[in-house]
Amino acid sequence: MADPSSYRPRPGEIPDSPGVYRFRDEHRRVIYVGKAKSLRQRLANYFQDLANLHPRTRTMVTTAASVEWTVVSTEVEALQLEYSWIKEFDPRFNVKYRDDKSYPYLAVTMNEEFPRVQVMRGHKKKGVRYFGPYGHAWAIRDTVDLLLRVFPVRTCSAGVFKNAARTGRPCLLGYIGKCSAPCVERISPEDHRELAEEFCDFMAGRTGTYLRRLERQMADAAEEMEYERAARLRDDIGALKKAMEKSAVVLADATDADLIAVAEDELEAAVQIFHVRGGRVRGQRGWVTDKVEEITTGALVEHALQQLYGEETGDAVPKEVLVPALPDPVEPVQQWLTERRGSGVSLRIPQRGDKKALMATVERNAQQALVLHKTKRASDLTTRSRALEEIAEALDLDSAPLRIECYDISHLQGDDVVASMVVFEDGLARKSEYRRFQIKGFAGQDDVRSMHEVITRRFRRYLAEKERTGEWADGQDADTAGPGVGDVASDGRAPADGRAVPDDGEALVDGPALKDDDGRPKRFAYPPQLVVVDGGQPQVAAAQRALDELGIDDIAVCGLAKRLEEVWLPGDDDPVVLPRTSEGLYLLQRVRDEAHRFAITYQRVKRAKRFRSSPLDDVPGLGETRKQALIKHFGSVKKLRAATIDQICEVPGIGRKTAETVAVALARVTPAAPAVNTATGEIMEDEDGAPETTTDAPGEPVTAGTPDERRGQER
Repeated sequence: MADPSSYRPRPGEIPDSPGVYRFRDEHRRVIYVGKAKSLRQRLANYFQDLANLHPRTRTMVTTAASVEWTVVSTEVEALQLEYSWIKEFDPRFNVKYRDDKSYPYLAVTMNEEFPRVQVMRGHKKKGVRYFGPYGHAWAIRDTVDLLLRVFPVRTCSAGVFKNAARTGRPCLLGYIGKCSAPCVERISPEDHRELAEEFCDFMAGRTGTYLRRLERQMADAAEEMEYERAARLRDDIGALKKAMEKSAVVLADATDADLIAVAEDELEAAVQIFHVRGGRVRGQRGWVTDKVEEITTGALVEHALQQLYGEETGDAVPKEVLVPALPDPVEPVQQWLTERRGSGVSLRIPQRGDKKALMATVERNAQQALVLHKTKRASDLTTRSRALEEIAEALDLDSAPLRIECYDISHLQGDDVVASMVVFEDGLARKSEYRRFQIKGFAGQDDVRSMHEVITRRFRRYLAEKERTGEWADGQDADTAGPGVGDVASDGRAPADGRAVPDDGEALVDGPALKDDDGRPKRFAYPPQLVVVDGGQPQVAAAQRALDELGIDDIAVCGLAKRLEEVWLPGDDDPVVLPRTSEGLYLLQRVRDEAHRFAITYQRVKRAKRFRSSPLDDVPGLGETRKQALIKHFGSVKKLRAATIDQICEVPGIGRKTAETVAVALARVTPAAPAVNTATGEIMEDEDGAPETTTDAPGEPVTAGTPDERRGQER
């Protein structure tokens, strides 16, 4: 616990201007981000007598070890910077609403030549129109099924679309009139895009125009005695009205507004949002958050607005936002919303009429969400706390292990040896901290040696980072060796300089330049209280030996053996046996199983890449473009191998020297053995007589043996 006076800025250092400030802990991780109209006045509030501070604020300032700030010109800039930093640094003491990416949206891909209507989840993409969110995906599909009678927009995937275009036959929806079949050119791209625009207009609430137009067309058809066409139009009108009935009118003046309500107690707060478009509720979502900082209802609303509109622009920000309490001050938030929409936005508290009544409904939903969350979480918190206490007691730890790291080794009969590191904090998986390793210190299968290498590399970084930031106690020293060879990003890529490269999946393995100065979490600089290894005495001994060689004596180690689920401790001849009903054992099993899943997934990815490799990959100076040109010209590697040097030279871009190199490289490679159908004994060949490779997953050739036997070969 730090004394705030030890890092309090000197008088006069803090500017009296708008800005954003960051508190960091002893590991240089950002733990709190805040904004202020006057940095001097705001920060002074944190450095007063601890007895006068709110308990949550007191915990934050005693956890912190330093504070820094950035001056901006206006309060709107401070609001934008605060949102960006909270999103980037994920501070533990800031209010963070649990993400709502699981909510389904109705999406129209206007960024494609032939826009497609579909259900989408996750991050929003540029050029796609979104409607919702909806509580259930089936609600979207029911609505779309009704609207396709009137707006027969494409709904098929790219694969189905291309297959229909190739065969000249549309799918079933094209035959029954629920798709205009652009795949077989029944409609031009321009007309199909106009149809998609009309679909979007109807979903956006502009329904009266289309109903009146269809009613006129129905009357004209009846007058001209085209009764079949009039009947179809009548059915279309009925379908539109039925779709509109699914979202009842709640505001008679066809208002576009978002209503936000908050239900809170001393520890948590629930937020509910109703999206009203054209006077009808078009979507609903909700969040729950821990109140880890002292915060008012207005501040909760401000954080909800940041979460809701931080990445939205244009019509996604409505003209009117109704809230239970206004942020203080309200002007910067309202100006920020106006800038994101591009026109005026009204942020206010409803006082009377339909809007106040609807706000009461949203508030009831928020209250119910908070009650439901507390009912679920009470059990979770109790169970996790009991599990951590049981582990601490069984392993004779000084305190509950709030951060647990687990390591596992995976390979297939000694090939593609990899390791995984998973992290659980407070009994919950923290996937952003997961890491993967390639074992390159030696060749072959040796789980004990692999475990020693991985533990050494992980904690060597920890020591190097502590030394770099000057966190050593008197008399301590460190192994300053750089990062180990073979560290990779989650997709298996390893750049030449040893640093990880970005990836859209799991977090990165760290490189030599840890960017803690800009607040990003330092990859390996946060130590666990407990290291768990998948295995028994040998693996535990290897992990403990690695820590001893690095001079680390404040991290506990244990192993969980699969056979009898025994817990092994370093130096003990007998295992610790936890009861089968123990919550602590169940948590250790979850951690171990997650490490195994993470490791074997990575190992399978590496194996699939190796099987998909081509003999041309090893030809020096032959890039991807010329490799594709060779395969396109000859049709297969088998035919290329049989070609003469002169024939290879006929390929555009291939000179004689390159052709000779290709011919030599292919001559050195032994052709793959033919694939055999084990049921019939038949040798499966392709059209030109080359053996056919069978797969049970994209890019994964089938290994001989039954599925159970193949799984048994994987470790």
